This record gives sequence, structure tokens and C-alpha cells, in this order.
Amino acid sequence: MATGWAPDGAVQDQIDDTIADAVNRARHALPKGESAEECFECDEPIPEARRNAIPGVKLCVSCQAKRDNRPVFTGINRRGSKDSQLR
Repeated sequence: MATGWAPDGAVQDQIDDTIADAVNRARHALPKGESAEECFECDEPIPEARRNAIPGVKLCVSCQAKRDNRPVFTGINRRGSKDSQLR
């Protein structure tokens, strides 16, 4: 149920848009092109099986795992509350 000037289903539309943005961001973050033979961070050789499985890979498994564990901040605020917009 929408309130005020918001149309019915506005909340679900907002949720769908957030998910679609996250999927698109993840797709664009996938590596592309030719795979590197050595890791860009530690210079260890990247196994051929990994290079074949992921086109355009640039990092070894351990360096990629470290990078995946870093927090990511997108800066997108879809909540629309006044408090969150004032920050």
C-alpha cells in the first residue's frame, strides 16, 4: 500500500532497482580480456586452470580472496530518510 503521492508498488520498485543496480555492478566488475600469467599483486604464477575458468583474471586465488574481503561502499542512498540525506 502506497502513501501520499507514491504509486502502488513503489517500495517494491525501489527494491527491484537496488537489486538490478547491484547485479549490473557485479557484472561490470567481472574480469575481461586476456588472463595474466602472473598475479599483479604478488607475482606468483596463476594456474592455467584458473586462467581458463575465468577469462581476464589478473590475481591469484589468495590475493583475490583478500580483495573480496575488503568492505565496499557504494555511496548510493535509496532510503530517502531526511537523517540519511543530511550526512
